[in-house]
Amino acid sequence: MENQKTKRIRGVILTAIGLKRLQAAIELAEVQENNGERFTQEELSERMKVSTKTISRLWSLTTGLDQRTLKFCFSAFNLELRKEDYTCSDKSGEFYRSLDYDHQEEVNIYSSQHHVVEIEGRQIQNSTKDCSSYQSLANVLKYPSGPVPLDSIYYIPRPPIEELAYREITQPGCVIRIKAPKEMGKTSLMFRILARSKALGYRIVSLDFNQVDVAILSNLDRFLRWLCKSVSVQLKLEPKLDEYWDQETGSKVSCSLYFKNYLMESVDTPVVLALNELNRVFEYSELAQEFIPLLRSWHEEAQQEETWQKLRLVMTYSTEFYIPLNLCQSLCNVGLPLQLPEFTHSQIEELAKRHGLNWQQSKETEQLMAMVGGHPALVRIALYHLCRQEISLSQLLQQAATEAGIYRTHLRRLLVMLQENPNLLEAFAALVSSEPSIYLEPMIAHQLESMGLVKFQMDGISISRELYRIYFSKHLSNSRLRVIYSSNSRYKTFTSSSI
Repeated sequence: MENQKTKRIRGVILTAIGLKRLQAAIELAEVQENNGERFTQEELSERMKVSTKTISRLWSLTTGLDQRTLKFCFSAFNLELRKEDYTCSDKSGEFYRSLDYDHQEEVNIYSSQHHVVEIEGRQIQNSTKDCSSYQSLANVLKYPSGPVPLDSIYYIPRPPIEELAYREITQPGCVIRIKAPKEMGKTSLMFRILARSKALGYRIVSLDFNQVDVAILSNLDRFLRWLCKSVSVQLKLEPKLDEYWDQETGSKVSCSLYFKNYLMESVDTPVVLALNELNRVFEYSELAQEFIPLLRSWHEEAQQEETWQKLRLVMTYSTEFYIPLNLCQSLCNVGLPLQLPEFTHSQIEELAKRHGLNWQQSKETEQLMAMVGGHPALVRIALYHLCRQEISLSQLLQQAATEAGIYRTHLRRLLVMLQENPNLLEAFAALVSSEPSIYLEPMIAHQLESMGLVKFQMDGISISRELYRIYFSKHLSNSRLRVIYSSNSRYKTFTSSSI
């Protein structure tokens, strides 16, 4: 009976009402106590008497917390937790039990008995005496491909990214720009921003530019009409393009009037417009040069026009594609930029734990990071195979940079991208065959960094992870290079030229 009392049920999440009450109280405290500056994640953690992980779960609106923890968070800002502030995280009313990482004493008691893991909507109960008990978890584990589902235990928050995004989306007329190379988690984060927005009562419109026909992307007028009609349909409004389209005023003005005078006037709540894979637009220079400034103008209009303040933009785009400087300037100083960092050592340990692997007292985390760093997709792929006991870590690392390894698809994609750009290929080949770091032309260096291949150091540019050094040293060894040694510097200076 005593042990039963130590089990904590974590099955409540904030409602839109509770979220608004708590955020309003936090903002008031920031004004009164912190000169209007936002509290950091650590400051909130200390004040609420909970961990930063718990705060991330609190803001996610998808992961259940126990009711007592929620009371701590509210009382820290002189709020009393009410029934309308939270709801059951499982619509059936069947709470699932899991570890409460914020109270270690209870963890020790609870973990000695049993552990329930929820994976992709299924529950698996196992003994936690050793890792072999997770075989049933491995049997239902899906290969990590694409965005991490909202209900997955394999999403690892990267503070303060999520908190910044969740706060920003409440700001009138806001723009959130999520940029990173492929497979870094852009869409997974966007899904969670949209889930938060939906919980706040906002209307959601999500457009993926990978689904747009080439014929539409090749014509500005067709593209803007597609945009207006697509938003209308998702808002369940009758498309009325012909009533607002005027050839004499032009497509962009017609589109703006349609959004302002029809779409935004037809809704009572904010509309979150998610533009996924915006980099697809960059591939069509004429379209991009017209559309990107149009988005910027809407954001600027929102600074004074109440109607435009209903529209909140969330954009994701890959940095692996070259963006002309004038377009970059149109985007770079607008809204909240979010650049997704790699996983830290502790985050990889936590993810390994969720895969049923105990890496906290061993060197496995260091060994994996020495090869792939903290790249989210590469780490998850490794944990997937290790969890299924298909291969040992030493075998995985030995084969990692070969065509027989688990990363062959990822590596081939990067190789093709380099081969399509001779200047980048030659520059990266020079780096692979050089000393640990060299100096590259700024634009070349920026493009390689955007692909995730290099990182900036105090003494120049270096390859971002050992996996790339090993793989590309084999595949780029025949490239013809031109490396010039600067007489006034101890660094090698590379001047790009065609191969």
